[in-house]
Amino acid sequence: MWVRIYAVLRKELKQLSRDKMTFGMVIMIPLVQLLLFGYAINTDARHIPTGLVNLSHSSESRALISDLEASQSIDFQQQYSDIHSAQQAIVKGEVRAVLYLPRDFGSRLVQHPNYYSGQKAATQAFTRPVGQWLVDGSDTVITSTIKALQNMPLQSVGNRKVEQAVTSFAVVPFFNPEQRTVVNIVPGLVAVILTMTMILFTSAAIVREREQGNMEFLINTPIRSIELMVGKIIPYVLVGLLQVGIILGIGHWVFSVPLRGGLSSLLLAALLFIFASLTLGLVISTLAKTQLQAMQMTIFILLPSILLSGFMFPYEAMPSLAQWIAECLPATHFMRMIRAIVLRDAMLAELLKDSIWLIAFTLCGLFIASRRFRKKLG
Repeated sequence: MWVRIYAVLRKELKQLSRDKMTFGMVIMIPLVQLLLFGYAINTDARHIPTGLVNLSHSSESRALISDLEASQSIDFQQQYSDIHSAQQAIVKGEVRAVLYLPRDFGSRLVQHPNYYSGQKAATQAFTRPVGQWLVDGSDTVITSTIKALQNMPLQSVGNRKVEQAVTSFAVVPFFNPEQRTVVNIVPGLVAVILTMTMILFTSAAIVREREQGNMEFLINTPIRSIELMVGKIIPYVLVGLLQVGIILGIGHWVFSVPLRGGLSSLLLAALLFIFASLTLGLVISTLAKTQLQAMQMTIFILLPSILLSGFMFPYEAMPSLAQWIAECLPATHFMRMIRAIVLRDAMLAELLKDSIWLIAFTLCGLFIASRRFRKKLG
């Protein structure tokens, strides 16, 4: 018995060593995922892209801005002249939060009862905040980070150092005032589920033709490679759109997730991402020799798409290397688009950068898949 078991074991080990693709996946999947996610995953948002509306232009406001930047929680990337422009920047996704400092910021700060801790003046009744934070509330992690800056000690006021000066800001979370996590999760699930199903469906497409013996038929037809690629992905487009409708429909009716965006923008954004995901699956199908290899390669793409796209962890919390990798994934771009359209009522025209990237990715994917496909056996 043990001799027969040993013979089978030896045969399987030799077969595994000859299958370079599977053997590479056995080694690379845990190695790459461990290094990548162990280094990249961070639930503490840092360097949040932030806008500034500073109507005060006082020494106190400059001291506050300096202290906020020193905290490394935010990065002031844009300055706006009025609140309306700042709100539009949040809708477009240019910034995730905006600090508003009124013209009388300096006097409000001095009149604040906590201006010096432990010395609350009885005659100074505090009735208004010294400023305001406008936050993209669709991401609860971003809102929590900004709320941590709501009452921030100042290191200096004007030209003098102080130890107990404290600011107090009103925090206005747009698009999700109740701070429900499900509002952020449901649109993100559209990107995750489409990534999983669209890539998985098409990654096995060419491999399945080879395994089922249909390649001989394709060889004897006048169809060109690009025509085969397009024909393979079109049926799954309808499947993808059906999934989008199911996820958002159930999310709206069961979990009360708002659907603020226009249907046309949502449809076009979904189509762009579906085509990009399907073409990525086709590229994988031209690389894999078996359906098992195709599935392994799909998992290799799926895990980074879930963890680096901003679905579970803030994109801003990732180091630069992880962000560069995330920018190569279609899910990252669609994650921004679907949340902007569904939650912030953004128009597709306001999301041109991500839209153009998905179009370019689709065209490149089709070109690579059609070039790699050869109408011959083997």
